[in-house]
Amino acid sequence: MALAQRIAKVHERIARATERAGRDPASVTLVAVSKTVDRESVDEAYRHGLRHFGENRVLDAVEKYATPLPEDASLHLIGQLQTNKAKPAAGLFDLVESVDRPSLVGALAKEGMRLGRPIPILLQVNISGEEQKAGCDEAAADMLADSILTEPSLALRGLMTIAPLVADPEHVRPVFRGLRELRDRLQIRHPESRLDILSMGMSNDYPVAIEEGATHVRVGRAVFERN
Repeated sequence: MALAQRIAKVHERIARATERAGRDPASVTLVAVSKTVDRESVDEAYRHGLRHFGENRVLDAVEKYATPLPEDASLHLIGQLQTNKAKPAAGLFDLVESVDRPSLVGALAKEGMRLGRPIPILLQVNISGEEQKAGCDEAAADMLADSILTEPSLALRGLMTIAPLVADPEHVRPVFRGLRELRDRLQIRHPESRLDILSMGMSNDYPVAIEEGATHVRVGRAVFERN
């Protein structure tokens, strides 16, 4: 199946999921996870209409995007970020989705001050509680969100989670619902903030995530893997 057909199929599944949830398909942003493909594939996906791309490794992305994406495209860091790579990450990515600990908050806030602009970030929460998953504990999310919101050089835009990989996506519906409920509680606590992004759902489970409120779905295999 050609790339254009795979992209169209993902958009079709997004449209069906939003219809079931009574939502506008335009309320869901498709982030094409491009970590396993080269820049030529990213550029081809851009030509087919994709505008948001997700990368896991900072230094790999620095090399891949030495020539910047067009101005209407955005680059998301979706992999775990080491504090010593906060500087290149802040300079390259339009959204850092994987903020999960105080030391990283401090490092990115410092870079935001250096750059003279707030760095858009998401708080990554390990809703499922899996030991091997990155993300702060749900119990620690309130305190970490509070600390982020006191930093003028950071812009907290919402939450991100990675659900367990399961055969039946219905089994992770509670994970997605839990992240949405946590975001809603934080929004009530911080009405002055715009916590409008819920980044959750990947190739195997993004329709369920959309039904539970995802605004951003991170899809790699279903976009780039050739059948």
